[in-house]
Formats: sequence, C-alpha cells, structure tokens
Amino acid sequence: MRITLDSVVAQTAQPDLWVIVDDGSTDETPVILKQYAEKHSFIKVITRQDRGHRSVGPGVIEAFYHGYDQIDVSQFDFVCKFDLDLDLPPRYFETLIERMNANPRIGTCSGKAYFRDQKTGELVSEKCGDEMSVGMTKFYRRSCFEEIGGFVRQVMWDGIDCHKCRQLGWIAVSWDEPDLRFIHLRPMGSSQKGIFTGRMRHGFGQYFMGTGLLYMTASSVFRLFHPPYLVGGLAMWWGYVKSMLQKQPRFADKELVQFIREYQTQCLLKGKTAATEALNRQQEVVWKTTHS
Repeated sequence: MRITLDSVVAQTAQPDLWVIVDDGSTDETPVILKQYAEKHSFIKVITRQDRGHRSVGPGVIEAFYHGYDQIDVSQFDFVCKFDLDLDLPPRYFETLIERMNANPRIGTCSGKAYFRDQKTGELVSEKCGDEMSVGMTKFYRRSCFEEIGGFVRQVMWDGIDCHKCRQLGWIAVSWDEPDLRFIHLRPMGSSQKGIFTGRMRHGFGQYFMGTGLLYMTASSVFRLFHPPYLVGGLAMWWGYVKSMLQKQPRFADKELVQFIREYQTQCLLKGKTAATEALNRQQEVVWKTTHS
C-alpha cells in the first residue's frame, strides 16, 4: 500500500481529489492512510464498516460507490477506480489524460499490468487485451462513465463496462508502453484463496456476462500458454462450465449480451485487433449522433 501511495504522490499529474475507502481494515492500514492524508491535501480517507468477510467483485464496487457517492463528481472531468496494490510509472495519469484530450471518443483507458516473477524477478505481462481498460485502474471520462450507467455490481463488472462503451460508440483501450506499464503487486486473480480460485471466479464472470462457450474455450486455451501455465486456463474454463452446469444467473441486459456475442464471434473469425477496429469504425456514427 505504501508503494502505491508513493507512486501516486510522485505522479506528474496528481489527482485533484483521491478518495480512499478503507472498508474495515484490521491491520495498520488506517494509521498509514491517516499519515498520508495529513501530508497530502488531495487525499481524503473514508472509513466503511467491516462486512466481516472478503467480497471480490461486488464488494469492490460497493466500496468504490461508497466513496463515489459522497463527492460532487460534476467538479471533475475524469474519474478513476483505483486499487491499492499498484506501482505506477510517474507519467501514468498525465499520459492517459493527453490521449483522452487528443481523442474525444476515448471513454475509458489504461496502461498494462505486469507482475514480478517470484523466482526470476522478471516482469511478466498479465496479457490484458488492448480492447479493455484494466480493472485495477479504470480511468474514465466522467461523461462516458455516467452514460454507460457506471459499474455493474458483479464479478465481470470490468468487462461489461468496456462492452457497454463500445455499444454506445465510445472507445475502450489500453496501451503497452513504458510510461503506461505498471506493476500489479498481486497478480490478477490471486488476491483471495490463490490463483486457481481466482481464475475460476473469472470463468464464472465470463458466464455471467454472456460469453459463449466456444469463445470461452478459445480464451482458456490462449491462457494455457501464459503464466500461470496450464492451471490458469483450465481454472477459467472450469469456472465457466461449472456455472453453466449449475445454471447460475446471467446478466439481464439481453441487448448488450447479444452485442457482446456478435463481437466475440468476429474476434474468432478475424482476430481481436481487426474485429475491434472494425467495430469501433462501425460505432462511430452512434457516438456522433449522441454527441453532435
């Protein structure tokens, strides 16, 4: 957490306001946050009652909105949902703002997440797609965030939001460049009960979002050949199939689910980069109609 705090304080473009929600920490977190808030006027700490258990996905968004709903967001052009386990390069926020100012259609964007291999010490990419802003640091144009209706309070909130952006004509994107590569101090899906449980949770999230079995299988095969090798892809696929067999509830927005499935089909046929570029060109008229 100190690494994260220091990396934000060191930004060339600091936040005008950084609301940090402490949702029931039982360690030294409150003391550390108080120290930073006293030293930096843009940091505001809000304490939330401990729910008694960790809640990945819905709990994260509940904590986000606990802070978001207590500020006048109309004062700000940009909003960022941000985790306290990241180490950012110093020009991170400045670069994202420059990109968004240069292209008014970019609704949400981010850099790319890397984690440090515990054995070799080398940085390893988490292989997040260019068509998404990553969940641990969702940087949004406020007007876009309001237009899509904010975040869904379920595990796959950080995928549904980007698809909703494209449906409304916005662009969701992330870039892998030196000024935008950050270190994720806990690898994706490892924050609760280990990698296997975390990746199974991701599989359930894909099922909830409406992803088809063929696309999920292709995605899981891709993950087999990236860290954590084999187990990551298998866990994702089993999390999806288990949810399907149990007939778990799915996302209720049928129009958006159809939009997602048609996009995923094009990704399988054309490749994700070509399919995303084609869809962004197609949806430009939607954005221009709304923002003329």
